[in-house]
Amino acid sequence: MRATTFSALGDPARLAIIEALRGGTTCVCELTPALGMPQNLLSYHLRILREAGLISGERSGRRIEYRIEPDAIHDLQRSVISLMPTLEGAVR
Repeated sequence: MRATTFSALGDPARLAIIEALRGGTTCVCELTPALGMPQNLLSYHLRILREAGLISGERSGRRIEYRIEPDAIHDLQRSVISLMPTLEGAVR
C-alpha cells in the first residue's frame, strides 16, 4: 500500500467522505449538505481520495457519481493486517 493512501485517510474530512460513501454511489450535490462542507472544499478532498485510488467518479450527465473502490479498501485492509505481527512484536 502506498503512503499516499494512508496520507489521504489522515484527514477527518476525507474519512467523513469515505463514511458517507459507504451507503453507495453518491453525487457531490448530496455530499455537500450531508457533510456541511462547501463544494469547492469537498471537491478538493474528493480529488485527493481519487488520486489515492480509494474512490472513483463517473459522469452521469452534469453530475459526477462517486463511489468507494472496494479493491482499494481490501488492499488497505490487507496492508494493515500485514503489519499486525510487527506491531505485536514491538509491543512486547
